[in-house]
Amino acid sequence: MIPAQFEHPVILDGTPVETPGCRLLWEALIEIGPRVELGRGPHGNRRRIDILGGSFRGGSDFPQLRGRVLSGGADRQLDRLDGARELDALYDLELVDGTVLALRNRVVIDERPDAPRYALSHISVEAPEGPWAWLSRRIIIGTLQSQRPKHDAVVIRAFEATCAQVSEPTAG
Repeated sequence: MIPAQFEHPVILDGTPVETPGCRLLWEALIEIGPRVELGRGPHGNRRRIDILGGSFRGGSDFPQLRGRVLSGGADRQLDRLDGARELDALYDLELVDGTVLALRNRVVIDERPDAPRYALSHISVEAPEGPWAWLSRRIIIGTLQSQRPKHDAVVIRAFEATCAQVSEPTAG
């Protein structure tokens, strides 16, 4: 038997609700190379798309977060057997102050004819010690919008996940 002080309604009713939100950290225009097919693996068709460069700018709260996307990164893609596509991109951003941020952007894309396109990612940042180190300690959610066939590029927008307390605990 669970003691009364540990019953779910008591704990849940007495804990403030924290609602996730987000704010734009940066948006990037990333130039990409042609698709290189890597063949079928045990989990689906594989491909690589090289990252050739680009630029990025900070959101309204982060005007100093701007610079260029360095060439040399790559996006590994997997067309999953269930119809979704996974992207795993590794690339670097160089800020105007010379700081280099190493990014890993893991995307899930679900495009079906009977549903809206779903394309969201989790972006991990490895920043050196200094003014940008806090980026390594944040949950960052990304969006991805291809610019093909008009441009060989993608637009990535990165949002810091935030949490705000929206209610006070109820008296129990």
